[in-house]
Order: sequence, then C-alpha cells, then structure tokens
Amino acid sequence: MMSLYKLLNVDFEHEDDRGKLVQLAHSGYKQVNILYSNKGTLRGRHYHKISSEAFYVICGSVTVELSRDGATERAIFKKGDFFLIPPHTMHSLAFEEDCIMAAMYDIPVEKENKEKDIFN
Repeated sequence: MMSLYKLLNVDFEHEDDRGKLVQLAHSGYKQVNILYSNKGTLRGRHYHKISSEAFYVICGSVTVELSRDGATERAIFKKGDFFLIPPHTMHSLAFEEDCIMAAMYDIPVEKENKEKDIFN
C-alpha cells in the first residue's frame, strides 16, 4: 500500500558549539505557521483541495490519522520528523504531549477573497 503521507528531508542542517540550524526549505512554500499544541488536544479533521501541507516537528510528538479514497493510515511523528500531506487527504492530529511544529503550505489556505481551502 502506498502511504498517505510522504517523509521529507530537510534541505540543510548545521550543528556546532553554538547550537543547530535546520533549513527546512528555500523555496516552494508560500505560507508558514508555527503551531503550538497542548497535551490532550485534537486538531485538523479536515482536508485541503489544492494545498499540500508539510509539517516539521520541533519538539514533542503528534499522532496523525489520515484517510483518502477508502484507505486509512495512522502515523506517529516525533522531534525532527518532516512530513507532507497531499491535497484530498483527510487528516486529524492528536497530541498526547505538548508539541511545537512548523506547518508550511505550498498554496496558502486562505485565498485573497478570504475563502479557505479547508473542508470537513
């Protein structure tokens, strides 16, 4: 079975005695959000018709339930994981611990006319 999500590689990482730099991407994304989620919360329960959404877990973990065309999948992502959810894939994110993630869209979810590419 083909996975409903795609694991991504970061563009670049550098670590030295000062700390660490992780470059997620240098092109391709037009909306970037930082998502702070509290333990015990649930987000998502939607899909996007045109936007692909990439997540990078900064700290904590998230359990993602995905479904598309009758197929379902569940995956747990932890610190340092980088993954992409393509359009038309229903996704729910459950947080069993506090979590911080970068969420990036290739096409912004809010259009200029204020309509949103978010569907239940």
